[in-house]
Amino acid sequence: MDANKKIMIIDDEADLTQMIGFQFKSKGFEVQTAGDGVEGLSKVHEFLPDLIILDMNMPRMGGIEFYSKICGLNGRPMFPVLVLTARANVQGLFKDLEIDGFMTKPFEIDQLIAQAELIIKNRSKASSKASKGLPERPCRICIVENNQKIFDQVSGIFLNADYTVIPAKSGAAGIEKMMEEVPDAALVQLGLEDIAGDIIIYRLSQMAKTMDVKFLLYTSRDFTHDRQVMERISIKTGVFTFVEYTVLEDLLVRVKQLF
Repeated sequence: MDANKKIMIIDDEADLTQMIGFQFKSKGFEVQTAGDGVEGLSKVHEFLPDLIILDMNMPRMGGIEFYSKICGLNGRPMFPVLVLTARANVQGLFKDLEIDGFMTKPFEIDQLIAQAELIIKNRSKASSKASKGLPERPCRICIVENNQKIFDQVSGIFLNADYTVIPAKSGAAGIEKMMEEVPDAALVQLGLEDIAGDIIIYRLSQMAKTMDVKFLLYTSRDFTHDRQVMERISIKTGVFTFVEYTVLEDLLVRVKQLF
């Protein structure tokens, strides 16, 4: 990582901020810190960070308000943002913010630095989206499905086809598991109870760590939704394949077509 890369850390826990800052400085980063969003705003446009590490819960101005104040007219932040959050806040985080990454507290400092370096690297150059073939090891697929019966059936289909299955019974669980163990592909149900499947896919596709995952958004033909809207979103964004299945085996066929 280039020595001139800039990190801004915004967190009201002084000891944590000092420790994180020290570790980044030891890796050659230039570091600026702030104890809350107000102080962060007073420094960010002069410092021009390559990445902001942002805590959510702070006095005077918290992470959500700070985030909104650094967003441009397109609704996206003017600087890359990696959020520090409690595990319970993951659902709201993915519904409300367009961020580059997140870490749930408590975390390992080496993991934070690695994710920060990856975000900066992928923001500094165009990410290669070249098509990749199936890896030599068993293909890892994350299945995000809250219906236990359907989950068991889909998992069985992929396990019998020699895939390694990463299970997730909710949207929030799927996000957390894919950030911990990045899969080769992800099957995400459209009508999840906690977070809509298309939101999960779009957010993860914008994150450095998971942007190369092959996403497939699926639902049954009996599910009520606007098919044309979903297909337009899929074509426009290019970040996922939308599938209406008649039988669950259709999902295996479509996943194989992604590689």
